[in-house]
Amino acid sequence: MMHAARRTTAAARLATLAVLTCAAGIAGDVTAQRGFDRSQFDFDDRGGVPDWGNEPQFADDVFTFARVQWSSGGRWGRGYGRRGRWATDYPDSDNNFSYRLQQLTSLKVNPRPVIVRLTDDELFDYPFIYMIEPGDLVFSQAEAEALRRYLLSGGFLMVDDFWGDYEWATFEREIKRVFPTRPLVELPADHEIFSCVYRLTEKPQVCSYDRARQFRDSEGRVIPGYEAVTWEDERRHGDCRTVHYKGIFDDKGRMMAIICHNTDLGDGWEREGNAEWYFSEFAENKSYPMGINIVVYAMTH
Repeated sequence: MMHAARRTTAAARLATLAVLTCAAGIAGDVTAQRGFDRSQFDFDDRGGVPDWGNEPQFADDVFTFARVQWSSGGRWGRGYGRRGRWATDYPDSDNNFSYRLQQLTSLKVNPRPVIVRLTDDELFDYPFIYMIEPGDLVFSQAEAEALRRYLLSGGFLMVDDFWGDYEWATFEREIKRVFPTRPLVELPADHEIFSCVYRLTEKPQVCSYDRARQFRDSEGRVIPGYEAVTWEDERRHGDCRTVHYKGIFDDKGRMMAIICHNTDLGDGWEREGNAEWYFSEFAENKSYPMGINIVVYAMTH
């Protein structure tokens, strides 16, 4: 348990122990509420995602989805105004995932996700943090040191949505600045993280909605010969076909971070309402089960 986790850990981890363990949750309940297509709702700051409340006396004992903003921007720019790569899929993916997490598990979830910098004091309020598109990430020295402190204190990092050899090499270089001697260990398909809530028969690979619809006709049917395409365009990235889930472990064998490479779970959360076929094939069957498994594993180990 993180020594300075002031807001969540104890009650939230205990609540997670009662999480639903039957995969019927997504097949049934989620299917009945087919996503949040913004065209079906009046626009507001939640993009149509239902709101909910938690008991006031337990306001500080809820799970909050925390997205990391880092300082480097690369070709995509930096900061809130120019929406650097750290902001990919925001806010819809964070809102949708938070809603599904509280809907499909007994975990009490904050309906308001947050953005946190690694150098913020508030980082230690959140036992789970999410980092996306680190393909041109460059940590400042302060960020690298803060992330090391956070993870060794009991925090958990999920990294998502980066593709190919170049982006992997960039991320590996930067995470080695955080942990120079700790290996990035490929997780076997029978690792508990793939079955702790939803039993997945393979490591899920999710491509973006825009990529997936390139291989669909106007009715949403897959064009013959493209049924197995779940990866991004390889012309820019190198090998994008082989999905990897790698872990970084502390000295006691606790997983501190999971790195989801050659997959885009966040787009499955963000785009769940774009099309029936995308929801069914990617959001319902891959993105949400894997995301929920990761959070539950992180909060119970």
